[in-house]
Amino acid sequence: MERRTIGAGALEVGAVGLGCMPMSWAYTGSRQRGDASLRTVHAALDAGGDAATLLDTADMYGPFTNELLIGRVLKERRGEAFVSTKCGLLVGEQHIVANGRPGYVKRACDASLRRLQTETIDLYQLHRVDPEVPVEETWGAMAELVAAGKVRALGLCAVGARAGRRAAHGRPRPGLHDATIRLLERVQQVFPVSAVEAELSVWSPEALDALLPWCVARGVGFLAAMPLGNGFLTGTLTPGQGFEPDDLRARHPRFTAEMMAANQPLVVGLRRVAERHGATPAQIALAWTLRQGPHVVPIPGAKRARWAVENAGAAAVALTGADLAEMAALPPALGSWD
Repeated sequence: MERRTIGAGALEVGAVGLGCMPMSWAYTGSRQRGDASLRTVHAALDAGGDAATLLDTADMYGPFTNELLIGRVLKERRGEAFVSTKCGLLVGEQHIVANGRPGYVKRACDASLRRLQTETIDLYQLHRVDPEVPVEETWGAMAELVAAGKVRALGLCAVGARAGRRAAHGRPRPGLHDATIRLLERVQQVFPVSAVEAELSVWSPEALDALLPWCVARGVGFLAAMPLGNGFLTGTLTPGQGFEPDDLRARHPRFTAEMMAANQPLVVGLRRVAERHGATPAQIALAWTLRQGPHVVPIPGAKRARWAVENAGAAAVALTGADLAEMAALPPALGSWD
């Protein structure tokens, strides 16, 4: 698989990573199977060839169970994986709260290392900023983890923007990622940012406006979260199909039957391009994300091995200028994420 670099330290990964969250969190619980998830991670590593596959997890996924699952694979295949995990969010029965206190961050890292069965985390990301703690203090504690050899590089998950906030003409409103960029400027003074994780897809291109250019100008890697639009861009979801109550899409405004039907032209357009390439709509959506820059690494979520293999195959899809122009002409997605 094609290799891509993350950050000024030139950390190498395969072009397509694996988002591990759906295996343990936020999606239909009845379809989460430990053995199937293990096969999925193994399949993603196999598809990566001699390039380390980026595995994206977090301590809050489960909570904790996703890291435990990934740890079972890393115990056998650590050298084939680039491990990204996150800290900064605590999960309760009915709520999620941020915790950026330095002491907590250090304890959270040690706990993640134990669950992941590894001595070093390749990329340690701040999931959310604690409004009660100056971000410089949190980031400083994370930098100390690098100095201690527990972490190789630091990243930040985007905050302050939700896709779908569009003006009437369909273009993203300016300033959607201003809050994230301000945070990045602050923590960059403490310790270098190696990667930013934010949503980027055919139906949510807002990061192209300012956030991705900020990363490019500074040699910061960009992890494209939700590059398949929470599954919508795969073309496998049917308007009105419904979702189980524990699935985040059951409460998501873009996944009402009305909005899914209204956004079908996006899927139709992807399928038209896919047919010309002998590919799937998901692969075309991922190939589009890869074309947004050499430091962009999409991290599509997958619960099944066949999806992980299919997603990895997107790196071999060569979109033409005509393909990209056709996709740029597709209607913007309708419906707010808020």
